[in-house]
Amino acid sequence: MPRILYFFALCNLVIGSSAFVLGGILQPVGAALGISVAAAGQVMTAYAVATAVLAPVLIILTAKWSRKRAIQLALGLFTLGGLVSALAPDLTTLLLGRVLMGAGAMFSAAASALAVSMVPPALRGRALSITFLGMSISYAVGLPMGAWLGLEYGWRVPVWLSAGASLAVLLAASWLIPASMASAGSSFAGFRAAARQGAVLRVWLRTLLFFIAIFSVFAYVGPVLLTLNPMSSTQLSVTLAVFGLAGVAGTLVGGWANDRFGALKTILVQLAVLTSTMCLLPLTAGNVPATLATLVAWGIAGFGLMAPQQSRLASLSPAQAPLLLSLNGSMLYIGTALGAVISGALIDSVGFAHLGWVGAPFGLLAILTLAFDRAPAACPAVPNPS
Repeated sequence: MPRILYFFALCNLVIGSSAFVLGGILQPVGAALGISVAAAGQVMTAYAVATAVLAPVLIILTAKWSRKRAIQLALGLFTLGGLVSALAPDLTTLLLGRVLMGAGAMFSAAASALAVSMVPPALRGRALSITFLGMSISYAVGLPMGAWLGLEYGWRVPVWLSAGASLAVLLAASWLIPASMASAGSSFAGFRAAARQGAVLRVWLRTLLFFIAIFSVFAYVGPVLLTLNPMSSTQLSVTLAVFGLAGVAGTLVGGWANDRFGALKTILVQLAVLTSTMCLLPLTAGNVPATLATLVAWGIAGFGLMAPQQSRLASLSPAQAPLLLSLNGSMLYIGTALGAVISGALIDSVGFAHLGWVGAPFGLLAILTLAFDRAPAACPAVPNPS
């Protein structure tokens, strides 16, 4: 595999850790800023909406740039957003910082498109799993470490560390990425053509649905776990680390299974496991081993979905992979935002412990989309209008 993919994984580690660390420390964020936990949870929404709206636009606006310049822009915006967030005196400023970070998250789609272009089709799943691996590791390392630091020393400490890490990978990217790395050349014309393909639309819809399911719970993961099983900050961090390690395994398994069994079969199994674990999670209250076992299965299935979903998109229209993957990222973050909004609206009526039952129906709907995707043949590639 090209060595640059491992650097992309490192960048995604920083992005994932920075983007989601606040999910585990919403209570201290709310207390420090004088707002409710539900209101604090909207920092996740702001990041998600910004990524969904701004990342595809930036992918298109930078289509003629070298990939080095585009990646520098992405990491620069992400770093600036991290600094604004760390300095934020109120919720409004914190939301602004999160919007800037969301715009910078265009990096992930750009890196995934490059990963696809660097390897033959038979290795796409593994290339994508390596690129996405950093995002998985962020749940095993960045998220639990950030939660522990935030609970012990204040929420700004992990945010400052995240901003510093973002600056470090920006400087490293300026040194490591060749200036000659060419653009993949997406465009609005490519989007219009791809949007006419039912198979493409179903991938986007599936991503939207299963991320609504996941973030109906994960947007409030700290309070959810503490409600199911009261624990110390150290125990919470360990629990999150176990979940993250399961996600790392799931990412690798998902890439391998995609290349071995095909995208659609892999997606079906993983969605079935994910939805089942969401149904089971509320039933594990008061039983730490059961909660951990459920989280491990959830992590393997949930994280394992990304490589086959991305591989499916890239196979449907290789010439437009950057834009297709960016718009898939938009569905991911719209799903993240909607999951946070839906569960935030229902917390008072259902309670943190039962949020898994809020998300499970969306997992079932994601499974239903596969009923129309049985043919393995790819749709015709969209000509590159550039």
